[in-house]
Amino acid sequence: MLKFLLDEHISPVVARESASKCRGLTIIAFKDWRSGTFLGADDRAILTEAKKDGLTLVTYDQKTIRPLLKEWAEQETEHAGVVFVDHKTIAPQDFGGLVQALSDLWKKERRAAWESRVVFLQKL
Repeated sequence: MLKFLLDEHISPVVARESASKCRGLTIIAFKDWRSGTFLGADDRAILTEAKKDGLTLVTYDQKTIRPLLKEWAEQETEHAGVVFVDHKTIAPQDFGGLVQALSDLWKKERRAAWESRVVFLQKL
């Protein structure tokens, strides 16, 4: 089942609002994941540990994550999926838009295989 981990730059409000608006959806705020142990950690460590927990990372960070995913694809290193959000599509401060888009994605794709999957979140 698809579960999301918000990166540390996405407000925990998104996780709280999502849980109340979409029954069954699991979204974890980064600061709450493993008691904040990975705050400021390297992307490799975050993606490796998120995979262990079956968590798909939701991030606006295309600058560092995309090259890492390319490298991992070439090395056949697996991850639990990444959902990229573009600030031009959904602004970081548009909590409602992000909650709605993640809820819609989860409803459509919650049973799909997410291992090493990468998607760009769309606003409906």
